[in-house]
Amino acid sequence: MAAYCWDMSQPDAARDGAIRLAARLEPRVNQLARSIVERQRAEVPGFDLLPAELRDVEVAATARHALRGFLRHVRGQPDVDIWPFRERAAERAEEGLPLVQLLRGYHVGAEVLLDALGELARPGEEAALQSLTRMQLRALQATVENVTEAYLAALADQQAAPRELARALIRGDEPEEVAARYGLPLEPGYLVLRVRAPEPQTPVTARRLLRWALARLAPLAEGRVLSLPDERGGHVLLPSRIAVDAVAGRLSSHPPTAPIVGVAAADTLQEVPAAAERARRIALVADGPGLHRLRDVLLEYHVATAADSAPELGALLEPLDGHPGLTETVAAFLSCDFDRRRTAQALGVHPNTVDNRLARVAELTGVDPHTGRGVQLLGAALTLHRIAGRSPRAPLRAPDRGSADH
Repeated sequence: MAAYCWDMSQPDAARDGAIRLAARLEPRVNQLARSIVERQRAEVPGFDLLPAELRDVEVAATARHALRGFLRHVRGQPDVDIWPFRERAAERAEEGLPLVQLLRGYHVGAEVLLDALGELARPGEEAALQSLTRMQLRALQATVENVTEAYLAALADQQAAPRELARALIRGDEPEEVAARYGLPLEPGYLVLRVRAPEPQTPVTARRLLRWALARLAPLAEGRVLSLPDERGGHVLLPSRIAVDAVAGRLSSHPPTAPIVGVAAADTLQEVPAAAERARRIALVADGPGLHRLRDVLLEYHVATAADSAPELGALLEPLDGHPGLTETVAAFLSCDFDRRRTAQALGVHPNTVDNRLARVAELTGVDPHTGRGVQLLGAALTLHRIAGRSPRAPLRAPDRGSADH
């Protein structure tokens, strides 16, 4: 409960009436506390999962503390100590009780109190009942604010330790010492995932995709999952005993904007930093939602990591920079397996337009898209441009062969 003053504009008689009405609650405090526990048992999801001692002793004691605090307020006595509520909130956060369920418990307590006041009110005490109702609502608001603040602070502390461990693992910065400091378990090895948005997104959206992935993957790890968010998404570390196929299955159902996820295995703690970098590069070159292994993007990965030749290869398409339609046509042509009609359908143009554009590409770059070597060079160059964000993917999903016009 929180302290606040009586409205001094109220007549003394009104204040005295409210005090008299509230005083009738005093003999019923223990009974009301038991009623609050029973109501919470019936109405708060997960309440029965709490230890019996917590349900029957601690919750009841907190309810009595709140009820007596309210009566002290009504009498104008010194403020009741708010710290027991904050301590309980921190404990519930540590135990994993959802905040919405914790707050529901406080609202149940307020309802029981107001119901009791309504039963005790006599004819002519309507004004007193209204004053006490307003007082209780204000006290509830202050209590909820304190409880929420304490809960979120405790939750942040809980998240800080696992994130520090994840950071130490990914950086190779004495993870054993960090785990010992916080009493956190370490796995012998990890599956390291890199989660990123398919297109440039705000940090808020990117982290939302990371949370989506965590929610899907947490059941596999039975809670033993670590994460390290950043502005583009983040890393997730799962115990290495989890099968990659199981991870892929959990990520196979895609939300409207699904993340691209790269995965690499680290058999030992010392291998985690290299696996994290490998997963980052896999996610960077992958082109589509879901889980990607190195074998899924082997060519793109190799091209992107060939530092000596990458600049010159990427420059291959620079002559097309002033002709966006040409770059788009090359991307669609490769995506449609060199089928000019399917390419035209994907672009929404005539097949002859595709022929003319590809001829123009060959003229400007010196690379013919119709030859095997040309396909290899242009495909690699497009991969580098896509990674750098300089050119689009194929503009539309390539149509099925059977749907093309002939």
